[in-house]
Amino acid sequence: MKKLITVFIILLFISCKSDKNEVQIIQNVGEAFGTTYNIQYESKTDYHEQLKEVFDAVNQSLSTYIPSSDISRINNGDTTVVVDANFIEVFHASKEIWQATEGYFDPTVGPLVNAYGFGPNSALKGIDSTQIDSIKQFVGFEKLTLTSSQQLLKNDTRTFVDFNAIAKGYAIDLLGKVLEDNAVENYLIELGGELLGKGINTSSGNNWIVAIDDPTQTEERLLIKKLQLKDRGMATSGNYRKTRIDPVTKAKYVHTINPKTGWPKRSNVLSVSVLAENCMLADGYATAFMVMELEETKSFLKEQSAIDAYIIYVDEQGNLQEWLTEGFQKVVVE
Repeated sequence: MKKLITVFIILLFISCKSDKNEVQIIQNVGEAFGTTYNIQYESKTDYHEQLKEVFDAVNQSLSTYIPSSDISRINNGDTTVVVDANFIEVFHASKEIWQATEGYFDPTVGPLVNAYGFGPNSALKGIDSTQIDSIKQFVGFEKLTLTSSQQLLKNDTRTFVDFNAIAKGYAIDLLGKVLEDNAVENYLIELGGELLGKGINTSSGNNWIVAIDDPTQTEERLLIKKLQLKDRGMATSGNYRKTRIDPVTKAKYVHTINPKTGWPKRSNVLSVSVLAENCMLADGYATAFMVMELEETKSFLKEQSAIDAYIIYVDEQGNLQEWLTEGFQKVVVE
């Protein structure tokens, strides 16, 4: 499930110092995972090369677009693959979110996404409930087992594993670990609109300030909410630009597929921004909350102390509304 780039970094500063023995604000920018990244941190040393190694490592383990990656080989039926620490960590985090959301987050939903024409493969023609029921037979995270020998077993060889809905957040966390391992305390990492902020923006002396796009914007970029991001990860998932119209009922469906029903999700939720202790969890829960019903998400969040969210939705009268957890409201900048 593709995340939309819905975050804008505010208060961007680049140091012009040339003395490598002095602490300076360093900015590393580039492209990875089909999107862009922007990493700002305070250090005497530029760690850009070490940071770029993270992208290579994650790709080799988890990219479904690289034929030689571990996950691609597994999906192609190679049972000899011994997965690495990156795969294992993402697998366990995915299982945690899958269990917590009672199956609304499911990394095996890919075949259904493809069937409706929202994935890289051709859509099925004349799709009906019989075809969906057939595909659902090999969709389900419970069909996967990670053995003690670090091999992934599938109950059905047709099951397709795709961690794209959580891997980007995980990569951001790894980038943060590289910086922290080198004693960097103040940094802001942005990758494709997802964020991890630690410490403060030393250029301003304040917390990192970021903003969320207005999901109703057209050509002109509009910001709907600004917030402080301190020692947490943030991810935003949205459905407002990629839709499908049912040719028979004319109902409008978003590209989010409900793995429990097998059908596209019809939803009044436009976007969800999630704050969590790390970006991987924020990434996964942002995806899950786009699948869950709005009231289910609200009830879930009211029982959570470590996860906060900001939800933009349309009410029955067609008016734009918002709902925030108490924790999210506390970091909003008025």
